[in-house]
Amino acid sequence: MLAIPSATTLLVGLLALPSAVRAVFRDEVGHIDYHHQLLGLPQRETTFFHRPRKDDQGSLLYTLSDEGVLGAVNPGNGGVVWRQFLAGNSNNETAVRGGEGFARAGEGEGWVASAYGGEVHAWDAVTGRNKFWARFPGRVKDLEVMEMTESQRKDVLVLFEEEEKGETVLRRLNAADGSVVWEFREAIKDVPLQVSTNVEKVFVVFLKGTKGAYSLKVTTLDTLTGKRLDELVIGTKANLNDEEDIMLVGANSAAPIVAWTDAEHTTLRVNVLGLKTSQEFPLVDGAVSVEIHAPHLIQSQPHFLVHSRTATSNKGEVYHIDLKTGHVSKAYDLPLLPGKGAFATSSISANVYFTRITEDELILVSSQSHGVLGRWPLKNVDAKVSPVHAVSEVIRKAGADGNYAVRSAALTTDDEWALVRNGEVGWTRPEGLSGGVAATFAEIPESEELARSLEQEAHSNPIEAYIHRVKRHINDLQYLPAYLNNIPARLISSIAGTDVTSSTGKHSRDSFGFHKLVILATKRGMVYGLDIGNSGAVVWHKRAFQLPKAQKWDVKGIQVNESSGQVTILGANNDFVVLKTETGDVVSVKAPSPEATTQSTALVDTPVGMRLLRIGQKGKIGDLPIDQAPKQTVVTRGTDGELKGVTFIADGATAHESTSWIFSLPKDQRIVSVATRPSHDAIASIGRVLGDRTVKYKYLNPNTIVAAAIDDKAWTLTVYLLDTVSGQILSSAKYNGVDPTKSVECAMAENWFACSFFGQYTLRENSAQSLKGYQIVVSDLYESEEANDRGPLGDASSFSSLDPVDVPTGVALPSVVSQTYIMGGPISALQVSQTRQGITSRQLLAYLPESHGIMGIPRMLLEPRRPVGRDATPAEIEEGLFRYHPAIEIDPKSVITHERDVIGIKKIITSPAIVESTSLVFAYGVDIFGTRVTPSFLFDILGKGFNKVSLVGTVLALFVGVAMLAPMVRKKQINLRWSAPM
Repeated sequence: MLAIPSATTLLVGLLALPSAVRAVFRDEVGHIDYHHQLLGLPQRETTFFHRPRKDDQGSLLYTLSDEGVLGAVNPGNGGVVWRQFLAGNSNNETAVRGGEGFARAGEGEGWVASAYGGEVHAWDAVTGRNKFWARFPGRVKDLEVMEMTESQRKDVLVLFEEEEKGETVLRRLNAADGSVVWEFREAIKDVPLQVSTNVEKVFVVFLKGTKGAYSLKVTTLDTLTGKRLDELVIGTKANLNDEEDIMLVGANSAAPIVAWTDAEHTTLRVNVLGLKTSQEFPLVDGAVSVEIHAPHLIQSQPHFLVHSRTATSNKGEVYHIDLKTGHVSKAYDLPLLPGKGAFATSSISANVYFTRITEDELILVSSQSHGVLGRWPLKNVDAKVSPVHAVSEVIRKAGADGNYAVRSAALTTDDEWALVRNGEVGWTRPEGLSGGVAATFAEIPESEELARSLEQEAHSNPIEAYIHRVKRHINDLQYLPAYLNNIPARLISSIAGTDVTSSTGKHSRDSFGFHKLVILATKRGMVYGLDIGNSGAVVWHKRAFQLPKAQKWDVKGIQVNESSGQVTILGANNDFVVLKTETGDVVSVKAPSPEATTQSTALVDTPVGMRLLRIGQKGKIGDLPIDQAPKQTVVTRGTDGELKGVTFIADGATAHESTSWIFSLPKDQRIVSVATRPSHDAIASIGRVLGDRTVKYKYLNPNTIVAAAIDDKAWTLTVYLLDTVSGQILSSAKYNGVDPTKSVECAMAENWFACSFFGQYTLRENSAQSLKGYQIVVSDLYESEEANDRGPLGDASSFSSLDPVDVPTGVALPSVVSQTYIMGGPISALQVSQTRQGITSRQLLAYLPESHGIMGIPRMLLEPRRPVGRDATPAEIEEGLFRYHPAIEIDPKSVITHERDVIGIKKIITSPAIVESTSLVFAYGVDIFGTRVTPSFLFDILGKGFNKVSLVGTVLALFVGVAMLAPMVRKKQINLRWSAPM
């Protein structure tokens, strides 16, 4: 049976927690923290304007991004109306592997349909609330809305590919409740591509054949029953090389089409679905990509536009389809313009409009003729940025003049999403910040001129250095007027508790260490510099590489050199980029190679300072120059997943790699998580003072790592504590009933480590009962089980990890104290807070995937020495211990993200500030979030709640009072002297 804590025990435990954990100060929200609420890069086929209610005048902007986030954005200000993290909600592995998502909206309907992985949803277009949810085997290949049905209701068509059964399934779902109206199933090896409809029929398009020699197959179905009506094979083998060559557009139009190009992009082939023949049209010379834009409404005219891009320019061609004969003819050409450019399609009743967005202007034309209906030069644009794709909404103004208003939402080559209204940029969203794969903190660099001056003074004799310093101070007098002018603003901000913007416009450090930069690298090859002292504002952004469409930047390591003010980022494909942290200027760069050559990186200490060491595949490093060889042992992963300790032996000017130890896992085990102590892990005390004034000495071996290995067959998790110098197992623990399909994460700091996993634990008191849920195991390491005992080593000033364990003066195994807790939900991205001196108590930071928040768990709450089955003694209460209770509920007061909805966090990093009380926190993934945490509260600076106005007012009142009373007291003293007897 579980022990239920008494009210007294809970009260003692609550009082033992730091006050910073028991309260949330609303006036600090938005002041000490910041949040970039992101969606990800909008995709061309899943982004659209839609009126959520029939009677509404305005529309919302909807998108399903490459991060699997479906959301609605207010076109007026760019604010997010609602979001749904489909990639986070889906448990289908094919969704993660395929990364395919679809979103559509029914014309005049108040819902939006989406499909991701094997799940299909319908959402309220205004609130984002779920209307229905359905899950099916396989993964979705396409989703369309049936605009015309036998009833007034509009339904949803969803095309599935069930790879395990080798079947293609098309389901028609009731848009009201998600029930299946009918199902078409076919067991074939053809690759399903898309489903389209017209007024009378449903078309399913397949790739027939093998890769590199495909043809198209179109199956026609009855809209009422889903039965097969006809089947056509279009083209011959070798017409199509890959699925990427297919362009399927015009779903729900009066004449839906399928189009494709040859490998050289010289010819475009178009087939009107339902016809056996296709037509060919030449493309612009040098075309590298082709897109087709067509309306998605049945009442719209059957017109479409072909957008061809060359390496330096782009061109548009408009085609018309004859509904009677199915003949396709070119109507007119749009001129060849420099840059990428983008086109968007809009419909008003039967009229179709094409909006062209270039680097300089916005152009509106009708599908009927090439006459320009509107032209607006782009305004409020600092630099020319090429649009990648766009969606537009066209409104025809009332009146005889027939003027038009156009607003377009375009994705740029810099991964920004911008809305342009009649040529004026209304807002931009830095959606490129999503998809972060690596980040690090960086100090704001001092000016290069000052650094050179200080270096010159350091290498001069005292007299020359003094003269140089005097000259430098005299030269600094030119900044005195600006400094004096800034004094009133600084005084007012000091009293009001607000920030002061630098008058020079440059970034500068502050006295508390809160103003730093964060360098963020994303999977798309972009690098960002964020000013965390200015609400996480983007200071600069640079594209490191131009990656192919399907390739992601696999970053293996990132390091900042504070002395040079540069950041180095190493990738898996032997690529690297070095940038200046303050400006983002590229110092050196090497593009990725075709093959992955790097397994991981390690931050090592070398004779020339700290540097990132590239570790090759199978854990190979190779020979290094003697000045770049690590001084310590480097731990790598071998071919079969084993851990290896690698040292370097000097041989003249070269250091040779040598394996010092190998840790091989038992059979059927694989390593799922490895944790090391942070590079900055300050320790204020080597021991812990107990309630009876005795001391338990901490085991503080810096050469330790934690490796968690799971057995998929036995469902067991084994956590190893290894010595990195000798490879010796210092401790190990085995946990049964651990789910191998759930993530396992570990974190380590000081003399303790923690691991989280999902498992089922059988109670010792009653084997028939068990606890099942997310667990976190915390282990403390001490030199001895007894207090006031340093173990076998005693007070020895040094020791060797290579000495045998059985030698009395050799390496002593740590005393391990462990305890397991049940969490109220899953946690991930474990990280420990850091402070400058390590005096402040620690917090274990963790992301909550289900509630979309970041929780700060006090170290005291995770204390393994909490008494089990009894109340704490007075001595234990004085130490801060209280009765053990296995469940740790997610207290909203401990959630540092407050009420914010932070989604898709992959990793959390921390950094110490100058003041000891504060640790800086930065989390990235889909969203960006940063804040400051104070686990032991603010004990070294005045909080924002301190009333500085009252303090200044009190001092001034005392000054006035003393000034007024001083003459009276002086007069009284004089009178007393005169009246005193002689």
